[in-house]
Amino acid sequence: MKILFIGRGVVGTQYAWAFENAGHTVEFYVREGRKAQYGSHVNLEILDARRSKRDRLVKEKWPIVTHEEIKENHDYDLIFVSANPEQVTSVVKYIAPRVGNATVLFIGNFWQDIQKSVHPLPLSQVVWGFPACGGGFEGNTLYGGLYKTVHFGTFESEPTKRDLAVHKLFTGVGFKIVVQKDFQSWLMNHYISNAAMEVEVLKSGSFKNVISSPEALAGFARNVNEMVPVLKAKSIKLDGMTKVLSNLPPRVVGFLMSNVVYSPKSIPYELQAHNHNKVGHAVQEVLSAARKHGIKTPRLDEIESLITF
Repeated sequence: MKILFIGRGVVGTQYAWAFENAGHTVEFYVREGRKAQYGSHVNLEILDARRSKRDRLVKEKWPIVTHEEIKENHDYDLIFVSANPEQVTSVVKYIAPRVGNATVLFIGNFWQDIQKSVHPLPLSQVVWGFPACGGGFEGNTLYGGLYKTVHFGTFESEPTKRDLAVHKLFTGVGFKIVVQKDFQSWLMNHYISNAAMEVEVLKSGSFKNVISSPEALAGFARNVNEMVPVLKAKSIKLDGMTKVLSNLPPRVVGFLMSNVVYSPKSIPYELQAHNHNKVGHAVQEVLSAARKHGIKTPRLDEIESLITF
């Protein structure tokens, strides 16, 4: 399969590396001027959880092919989009007249109606997914990791041919897929978790500061509790993780996350410690929805002035 990745971000770069190692052709589209800035290779230091624990660490100077234009007569089978929610509109505007017959995979999180978010792309060509990888760049070195499970969703009664082709792409490279039946609700539960984490990052200054602090992680749980009524107001069913986070005492959540999920030797710790994503957009979206429904969110109100989007 010939695959074009939009941008050279953390998520897309790691999946591109995995696909190319399995024999697929991968290329990157970047904005004008970024090709020279990024250079002809990426230094990878990633943990590949598809492998045994002993062999997970990958250190590699990986050459990449980068373009600053997408031709209308391209021959890509798949266009891979992993963009922050605030970037989706501009990405869609650019690729819509250039999509051709390619399948477009959106792999990321959404708070708004995701089908409306990608208009005017033809929905019959769109596949929906959620990544299981993370990390961050330090200069031209990507410190990150790939989990084995990748989540997908569909808005049809059954997966489409394009859905199945993308599922086959991932399973053929050694990933395990899980298909979520109510993908929009599933994403929105994850979205409030992201927003809850962003609140603490805005307070402390970095993801590393949050995951290194049981108190900040307890604050994360308190933030989730404050946002749950927003999901309910939008008639979104709470998933298992949201229920756990909202039912356990915040200090218990902080202790468990600090000592289990984000223990210094864990993969989640390594991935979040290098996360330098700009934060605040998710918080603002949830805060706007809360105000629309008349829901009080004092913890979000407190840090609104720190949001710079």
